[in-house]
Amino acid sequence: MSANKLATDHIGTDSIGRLLLRFSIPAIIGMIVNAVYNIVDRIYLGQGVDVLAIAGVGIVMPIMMIIQAFSMLIGIGANSLFAIRLGEGRSDEVEKIMGHAFALLFLLPAVCITICLIFIEPILRDIMKVSDQIFPYAYSYLRIILYGAIFSAMSPGLTHFIRSDGHPKTSMLVQIVGAITNIILDPVFIFTFNMGVAGAALATIISQFVTFVFVMSYFSSKWTRLRFRVKFMKLNVKLAINICAIGFAPFIMQFAMSLVGILQNAVILKYGGDEALTAMTIFFSALTVLVMPLLGIGQGAQPIIGYNYGAKQFGRVKKCFKYSFLACTCVLSAGFIVTQLAPGFCFSIFSKDTGSLREFGMLTMRICTCTFPFIAMQIMGGQFFQAIGKPVQSAILSLSRQILFFIPSLLILPLVFEKIGFPPIYGVYWTFPVSDTFSTILSGTFVFTEFRNWKKLGKLSN
Repeated sequence: MSANKLATDHIGTDSIGRLLLRFSIPAIIGMIVNAVYNIVDRIYLGQGVDVLAIAGVGIVMPIMMIIQAFSMLIGIGANSLFAIRLGEGRSDEVEKIMGHAFALLFLLPAVCITICLIFIEPILRDIMKVSDQIFPYAYSYLRIILYGAIFSAMSPGLTHFIRSDGHPKTSMLVQIVGAITNIILDPVFIFTFNMGVAGAALATIISQFVTFVFVMSYFSSKWTRLRFRVKFMKLNVKLAINICAIGFAPFIMQFAMSLVGILQNAVILKYGGDEALTAMTIFFSALTVLVMPLLGIGQGAQPIIGYNYGAKQFGRVKKCFKYSFLACTCVLSAGFIVTQLAPGFCFSIFSKDTGSLREFGMLTMRICTCTFPFIAMQIMGGQFFQAIGKPVQSAILSLSRQILFFIPSLLILPLVFEKIGFPPIYGVYWTFPVSDTFSTILSGTFVFTEFRNWKKLGKLSN
């Protein structure tokens, strides 16, 4: 265990800027690579199969998001606790945390996957209201992807530990290997074997399995003394609850996003039909490339914030948050510029269409991203409270955008736009900047209140 301690000691002493670069850049690269899992399928399908295949893959994403939510519940929760315990010097507990994470990452997603496989057709027909044109694509993709979904849950959940073990570059390389596998296999299965969307699904689950193998290889190597030991996989209820409590905020945010996604798709189909749904799916595919760097910054900051909070170095915690906030603002501003000035280029990556579908896509991008330069606080707020082990505040912030602001806006704004003479689908688009704005205000209030309390208690000098 001493080797691991030496690998993490510098988190409490090195320059915050240098640490954030060291941890975030590999995480950003890894997350961008991870985005390839979500978009490369759609590029191949949109350009070479049928543009409606993109909608078929996109409409089942809320189901995959639910499974990934369990990965975040355990992976992020255990990783945060892992970093805090290292900062407190309680290194004897870290393998127990890892063992529990492994067991929970298998058990919880497995239950969800089994339910989805049993009720796959009613879920698509009755709950998600998939149209007859899209159903063959959605069913073919989802049925295959579910069989390998256990690896899509376990791989990212366990990869967090490589980063917090002091090896962020290794974590990045593991994700790159999986993405490259996906890129290579996609055209082979889709075109060479003429499998269409089923080929895209098969390529994805094979690449996720490859990632899982490499993660497990790391924790069997000489580069770390940490191991996933069977004796620590026997669940202790108190520790399991503690892990789930810390990871609850990103879990509930992801889970809420999946439910909101189902509702959103239904509203889009009601007011815009299959074409509008395809355009929104393409927007989300492009948005993935922007969101992943933001998640990478958050993941890079998390072990730094958690370690220094555990070590009671509160000034370093605040500085790390400040730098992370500024980095997120830069990324969001860059995304704003691209989507406002070149939305047609973003759309053309996924489809050759030059008609009304393209117009839908460009309008979606411009409206939905119009507040991006101002919403970094929303991105970092929940992650900050999660990193310092305060799940209640993190959960409130994570849920606020989806439950308090997005859903009411999604239901009300289309009716408002229709009443004043605009197409109601415009109301769906404006739901995004409206909910982002209110969520940012709430997040800023929580974060500044926390720092002010630290200052009152003498934890901060300024």
